[in-house]
Amino acid sequence: MKRRLWLTIILIMLTIGLPACSSAPQSPENKTEASENVAAEPEGEAVWLRQTGSLPLKYAERFSVDFFEDGIFQVTIDDSDAFLVVEEGGSLPEGADSALPVLYQPFSAVYLASSQTMDFFRKLDCLDQVRMTSTKAQDWSLPDIREKVEAEEILYIGKYNAPDYERLLSEGCDLCVENTMIYHNPEAKELIEKLSIPVIVDKSSYEEDPLGRMEWIKLYGCLMGKKQEAERFFDEKAAEVEETLSAVANDAKETKTKTVAFFYITANGQVSIRKPGDYITKMIELAGGSYVFSDPDFGEEGSPGGSSMTISMEEFYDKAREADILIYNSTIDAELQTIDELLLKSPLLADFSAVQKGNVWGTEKDLFQEITGTADMIRSLSLVINGEGKETGSPEYMHKLI
Repeated sequence: MKRRLWLTIILIMLTIGLPACSSAPQSPENKTEASENVAAEPEGEAVWLRQTGSLPLKYAERFSVDFFEDGIFQVTIDDSDAFLVVEEGGSLPEGADSALPVLYQPFSAVYLASSQTMDFFRKLDCLDQVRMTSTKAQDWSLPDIREKVEAEEILYIGKYNAPDYERLLSEGCDLCVENTMIYHNPEAKELIEKLSIPVIVDKSSYEEDPLGRMEWIKLYGCLMGKKQEAERFFDEKAAEVEETLSAVANDAKETKTKTVAFFYITANGQVSIRKPGDYITKMIELAGGSYVFSDPDFGEEGSPGGSSMTISMEEFYDKAREADILIYNSTIDAELQTIDELLLKSPLLADFSAVQKGNVWGTEKDLFQEITGTADMIRSLSLVINGEGKETGSPEYMHKLI
């Protein structure tokens, strides 16, 4: 009871802007520290350390990792957010100060408010270091994660913009990973940081290249002490993509490029589509397809304002009626199994060429939460686009509507 009262007092003081006098001192045990003496800039390197190398990146453009002597590395995200990490058993050199936050490994009570990031921790075998999530059990399409949240091995502590701050403290949270939605509620991020909990904003969704999104596993590999495992995993998956692209190139010599529409129908009857340059549209193109909404009328490549947009059914009808393939995004909407279920959403779809030819597909629920499945997603798209009349197996991330 006394502990809970103490936590409540701290939260009240932080909320109204008073210093939390009872907060833990800056130390390795507290996992984050800063100083007024400038030794590093967000755009630069730690001037009192000798750089020994950088993390090799082939596709990702939104983060970098630079390694220094004494088991220290600097993570920079989007050339704006930066922090130093001291590896387990290490320490800053005597007398060294940093203008950047300093994080100390290992992390044992991570709060993941970025649901797609959970997949990186799964593949790195680091789920025992994840203590909290902002996604309810029923909203997980990954069965093993759903089971852990149901069993409270991973605790649901509220939405990303309104977590249980007292729970963050009482569970000893030592790292928070947010998604970019937190920028709509900056006060939540600021309050977590005032509790001396370091916050990382995952920007993998900003990567234009699908493999760039998946390459963020290397960042979490560095943070969780699994650098080699992350690099090995990524290299294997990248090789699988290269194999798929080679097969796509061979298919392109024999057949015409097929047009593809990727969409879902909203509750008010409008149609949500992906913008040109979005990673989904990039995967469609890598798999040998042509995205029907690729012209400037539907947004410039890399344009701000999210990766999707809503258009009227009339616009969708005009642009996608002759598309060779329709792919319904079941990740957002209910997972459809039949064309009849699709037609219940809009009878107009009966006029579409792909519907009449029975070339309509639905995504599986784990398409977005299982970010490390990028190679398999591209292969699935390739099978859908190029597999007609071939004994090529079944796409893992999609099913045909019957």
